[in-house]
Amino acid sequence: MPELAYVFNKEGRMLMWNSNVELVLGYSKDELYNKPVSNFQDVSDKERVLGVFEKVISDGKERTVEYNMLTKSGEKIPYLGSGSKLLVDGKEYLIGLAIDISKLKKTEAKLKSKIEEIENLRSQLQAENIYLRKEIKNKRDFEHIIGESEPLTHALYRVEQVASLDTTVLLEGETGTGKELFARAIHNLSNRRDKPFIRVNCATLPASLIESELFGHEMGAFTGAIKHQIGRFELAHKGTIFLDEIGELPIELQPKLLRVLQEGEFEKVGNPRTIKIDARIIAATNRNLEEDIQKNLFRKDLYYRLKVYPITIAPLRDRISDIPLLAQDFVKRFNLKLGKCITKIPAKTIKQLQSYTWPGNIRELENVIERAIIISPGTKLVVEQLKQPDFDEKDEMLPLNEYERQYIIKVLERTYWRVEGPDGAARILDMHPETLRSRMRKLEIQRPKH
Repeated sequence: MPELAYVFNKEGRMLMWNSNVELVLGYSKDELYNKPVSNFQDVSDKERVLGVFEKVISDGKERTVEYNMLTKSGEKIPYLGSGSKLLVDGKEYLIGLAIDISKLKKTEAKLKSKIEEIENLRSQLQAENIYLRKEIKNKRDFEHIIGESEPLTHALYRVEQVASLDTTVLLEGETGTGKELFARAIHNLSNRRDKPFIRVNCATLPASLIESELFGHEMGAFTGAIKHQIGRFELAHKGTIFLDEIGELPIELQPKLLRVLQEGEFEKVGNPRTIKIDARIIAATNRNLEEDIQKNLFRKDLYYRLKVYPITIAPLRDRISDIPLLAQDFVKRFNLKLGKCITKIPAKTIKQLQSYTWPGNIRELENVIERAIIISPGTKLVVEQLKQPDFDEKDEMLPLNEYERQYIIKVLERTYWRVEGPDGAARILDMHPETLRSRMRKLEIQRPKH
């Protein structure tokens, strides 16, 4: 028989066994006789096997247990053992049978490994599918937002976080950074995507008509009101209203907007009836609203109502790595528009574009590329010399120390306050880093905490 067969008494001592026991364990008859069965079990299994042994003694029911058989050489062999109680001449004995399950264990381990491998592959496939869906989603919803830089990626991550909610969003960024594209992306990712997206540029509407444009008016409400007009907020019901250049909204109209944000209601010009609306508000500004609050140009309570979830859109000078991608996209677009065939953007041209500060941001880059395509004679893009604007220059005369201080600060800001290295301020100023640090201490120049 292939099994190990043995008989032991209630104290657990070996009395009889078949030849397989000696063959497998490597012990002689003398070494096995009257020895505790636990001597041939792995230490980690002894307590568990003893518990099963005691149950068989107490109730006489046959039981099985897995354990590692310990040979004389120290080898551990997995066995499945069964024990049953036997009465002979009034004395209690146990008969044990054990079968080698090492092959079964190896097969089980291989099977487990394969299952884990399949699970890993399934998880990987799921992750790839999620990534692919995300890529498709991004391509669909962000198709006009071009770039892979960290500031842009972070801003798009913020868009995805808030898009599915009805939270009010404030987009902050310089002119030409594409705030409307971000507002549309939020709308397209939201549950309101099938409802209207209404855009209002607060800077272009006449001050005398902006209330009527936003909230509507009744016929005869004022001179020139020859018919009933629905306002932009009413048009945006169940959808999204985008208030661009919110900082230009007249101070006298701001309480009415605040009421819409707080209570979702307003009155038309010339009609006292309250109108309830459900519209998500996305506002955008290129101004420092906190400074406008100090100048009494913007209400503090409205500012905090709008700034529930702010998203800062980085200027193009902070997204230098995105310029090649943007340039390629504009070239492709203007090739179709202008009937040109520009196929190459030389590395020298890319470097030229990346060395410019772009005060007009992406809108300025778009105009530069369009002009370049017009003047390029062949298939290579030729960009004119880009001159840095003098917007910040002042006519007032400054003391030499103050002029030096302002210039050093400007250079440090351009290099993100990096003093040393090939792109550091010391290299640009052509001075030793320690000399620059000394000048900074003397001129009381300190890096801003933020």
